Amino acid sequence: MKPKKIHEVTHFADYIERLCCDISGSCGRDISHLVDFGSGQNYLGRALASAPYNRRVVAVEGRENNVAAARQLDRLSGLTVKAKVKRNKKLWNQILGILGPDKESDPESLAEAVKQVAGAEAFDFRPADQLESEHELNGDKGHVQYVSGRLDSGDLADVLTEVQRKGAEGEQKPSSQFMAISIHSCGNLSHHGIRSLVLNPEIRAVAIVGCCYNRMTEKLGPPTYKHACLRPTLRALNGRIIDESGKHDAQGFPMSKRFSTYQGEGIRLNITARMMACQAPENWTRQDSDDFFTRHFFRAVLQRIFLDRGVVGCVRHRQSGSEAASGPFDVSTNPVILGSLGKHCYGSLRAYVRGAVEKLTTSTECKQYAEVMGTKMAGMTDEEIDGYEEAYRPRKRELSVVWSLMAFSATLVESLIVADRWTYLVEHGHVVKEAWVETVFDYRQSPRNLVVVGVKRDDA
Repeated sequence: MKPKKIHEVTHFADYIERLCCDISGSCGRDISHLVDFGSGQNYLGRALASAPYNRRVVAVEGRENNVAAARQLDRLSGLTVKAKVKRNKKLWNQILGILGPDKESDPESLAEAVKQVAGAEAFDFRPADQLESEHELNGDKGHVQYVSGRLDSGDLADVLTEVQRKGAEGEQKPSSQFMAISIHSCGNLSHHGIRSLVLNPEIRAVAIVGCCYNRMTEKLGPPTYKHACLRPTLRALNGRIIDESGKHDAQGFPMSKRFSTYQGEGIRLNITARMMACQAPENWTRQDSDDFFTRHFFRAVLQRIFLDRGVVGCVRHRQSGSEAASGPFDVSTNPVILGSLGKHCYGSLRAYVRGAVEKLTTSTECKQYAEVMGTKMAGMTDEEIDGYEEAYRPRKRELSVVWSLMAFSATLVESLIVADRWTYLVEHGHVVKEAWVETVFDYRQSPRNLVVVGVKRDDA
């Protein structure tokens, strides 16, 4: 683990253990399982399942590759051991002859080949990373149970059923008490974790540290992007075709009734504000700042190139006959969703433009647009790119100032998001006994350091 991850796992595991003990002392019922939302490679769950905590952890993760990597780390750490299975080398060679060299790791092809070899059904030929690991089961040791699947709400009925179905013999208790936990669950996943306290009788407490606020959806209407004059349309030229008027996501921000109805219209945070909430300007070094501003400068120049070469069109917000129709806030361009590029693309504007064009030209999600990109951007020389950089370099300072001012809103926007989550819990006082927010990490090590905690009433 990197130092940042070590800091987070160490502090949060200790925090969760203290919280479990406090809950047990106040209500007289022990937390039997910890449900980790978006467990990734399960660094937190592995720590909690190991000494000195020895907790039972349910790791919920949607990516199978993360689950496979987590199982391998479990074995390397000594938390589990490889499952003992019967092998037969002679039969395996026959299976390989049927499979061929390219399909050895394909589960479906392997299963089909096993059926064709007499006697092979009595053995297990799955790769080691596909085998369930074995725990040393006793009352004093913790363990991890993986549940694969993507959560789209706070209803954990399927997850809890899976826990009961796959639970080890002798481990299950008639009255299992669960706590939902998470370090840096992205976007709406934090909402699902917090809502699980209200929606599931078995969940007795939650402790959620959120992040990636830019990935939250919006509940109060179609996505708000930027000021109308800066982004006149809601759909990018290469975006997926979706009915914008239907984008009212009940799982999105805000969660609470108070924030949803504030002054009749509710509180909304557009994508720019949510992106700013992910920043930590207090931790920026000179190099961090320069890299950040350079990326945005490159993107702005690229948009100018797209406009000049006809990749995107110019959008005017007033009638062309108006004298003020050509002002800087009366004209904008169609958006193009680019996303992230490889690190090598940020070394120079030349590399950035080439990398962006390659990505957009080879896009499989919007072939028609990719074709237009290839046609319009064909033949652009390095000298032309250098000319754009020289012409617009003086504007980089202006861009840097604006982004700096925006970044200083990070703490305010994050506070709004966290306050909304806390308010949601408080509004459900018939279920929630206590709710609070506090810091669990050193801001310099991990700036997304606010945990939202809720504890259920004893009679709920």
